[in-house]
Amino acid sequence: MNTGEPQNESTTAESGAVAGEPQNESTTAESGAVAGEPQNESTTAESGAVTANRPVKSDSDGEIVSIRKATLNGLFIGLIIAVGVAAFFAGMYATDADQQQLQPQDQITKSDLDEAMAKLELMMVQQKMAAEQPQQPPPVRISADDDPVIGNPGAPITIIEFSDFQCPFCERFSAQTLPALQEAYIDKGLAKLVFRDFPIQSIHPNAAVTALAAECADDQGGFKGMHDMLFENRAKWAKSSSQDIVNTLIGYASAIGIDTEEFEECLVMGRHIDEISKDLADGRAYGVSGTPEFYIGNDEIGYISIQGAQPFESFKRVIDAQLGL
Repeated sequence: MNTGEPQNESTTAESGAVAGEPQNESTTAESGAVAGEPQNESTTAESGAVTANRPVKSDSDGEIVSIRKATLNGLFIGLIIAVGVAAFFAGMYATDADQQQLQPQDQITKSDLDEAMAKLELMMVQQKMAAEQPQQPPPVRISADDDPVIGNPGAPITIIEFSDFQCPFCERFSAQTLPALQEAYIDKGLAKLVFRDFPIQSIHPNAAVTALAAECADDQGGFKGMHDMLFENRAKWAKSSSQDIVNTLIGYASAIGIDTEEFEECLVMGRHIDEISKDLADGRAYGVSGTPEFYIGNDEIGYISIQGAQPFESFKRVIDAQLGL
């Protein structure tokens, strides 16, 4: 159903009635009666013939007087009937005239029709414009999976980061932007950061093993400590050999106070390789092609993407808008 079209025939002037014309047959005088004329045969005085035309058989004055009285009585009765009929039809005309005066809203003029057509045309144009507007895409849904969280898990806004520990731009974000986000939003319970792995192994040979080290540290509640240790010392381990990097990572585990034997076993066994592979696959499915890349929002309002190590102000604009600040 188009809202701009008439919904029923009552919205169009079908009757074509013109002001002043009768709207039904009851307002026309079919009989053509004129006041004072006889309305039917019964109103004519059958006995109304002039006495001069009637032969009087009696010479008695009494008889002549009685005949004239009868004639006059017949004419008088006929006149009364004629006046009554004329008054009746005059009353019908007056009643119809009063009804027409009391119902001016039933009269439709040309200006009324022009105004209705203009409104209909406007509705049709508005509908056409609305149909031509591109539909808004549904909110983007980004999974936080079960990856490490920095901040209150129940925070209303989620910052999902796809990152690579060997990426220099990820290091820049960690050093320059993340501390301001923590102070303004994360520590206040307004937002949380979910860290998802996106190791670009083709250009960062130690990206996968350091991602594994962070996941193993998370098993013991030491993700944030390992996260910070890896980024702060990136230049030192970035070009290390496989054996050297393992020893370096065990040293970091000891420095942040977690069980090194459990950590080493997790690292050597590659316990979280499948989790890291899933993060990488999800990132590609979301269109991530470089690091760091961020998705900010929640499942209700959707997520907004920020690419690269953007300054704090870029994140602030998005988060404040989503929080209604």
